[in-house]
Amino acid sequence: MAYANLKVTRREDGVAWIEFDRPKALNAFNTETLLELESALDVLSKDESLRVLVLTGAGEKAFVAGADIAEMAEMGAPRARVFSSVGHRVFEKLEKLPVPTIAAVNGFALGGGMEVALACDLIYAADKAKFGQPEVNLGVIPGFGGSQRLPRKIGPMRALELCFTGDIIAAAKAQEVGLVLEVFPAAELRAKVDEIAMKIASKAPLAISAMKRVVVEASACDPRTANALEQETFGVLFGSEDQKEGMKAFLEKRPADFRAR
Repeated sequence: MAYANLKVTRREDGVAWIEFDRPKALNAFNTETLLELESALDVLSKDESLRVLVLTGAGEKAFVAGADIAEMAEMGAPRARVFSSVGHRVFEKLEKLPVPTIAAVNGFALGGGMEVALACDLIYAADKAKFGQPEVNLGVIPGFGGSQRLPRKIGPMRALELCFTGDIIAAAKAQEVGLVLEVFPAAELRAKVDEIAMKIASKAPLAISAMKRVVVEASACDPRTANALEQETFGVLFGSEDQKEGMKAFLEKRPADFRAR
């Protein structure tokens, strides 16, 4: 897969990396980049051997510094709404990808950059990373789902504080408020995240996919419905070859050979 603003790396171990690569714009999202990301996600979603997807930014300064202000500055209301709808559509595809997704935030993750990280399942950061929803400084609000995903990650009051003030916070503060799982030295971020990705990729693929689906879908359900979904999914997995192999391997004290069947 070749793109103007993305680098996509697909490996035989089931781990894929997408790098946002617009260095002159600090990897900011313009319409072209969003559509390229959508195309990459559409292709990867059809790859049955994919196990984990990692997103990161090219270069040393930015993960994604935000949406492209140079493009947005000339927009009127109708075009701005279309731009927002594109971001929502693409990030929803990322959120619903059937494999775990990881944001390896290597630098600035502001505005749309923070929003794409929020659409991932797991967020890890370099110690020099910065996070924020500074849209109020530009006279607007988050447009790619940040107003909805951020409160679910860190709670409504903390999310409102960040969105009201437009403050940019360091990685350590992002970890303190529950936005980031772990903070690593910048030079070690890729290796550390890759280690986590490979560990996840080694697990039973059907169970991993089912786990993600249950958590995401149950978040919109009442507790009774959510628990019923877990019970149903738990039972269905007992009809898989992976379940038979996983339990047989445990009893035989050997590594399991999962085949996603």
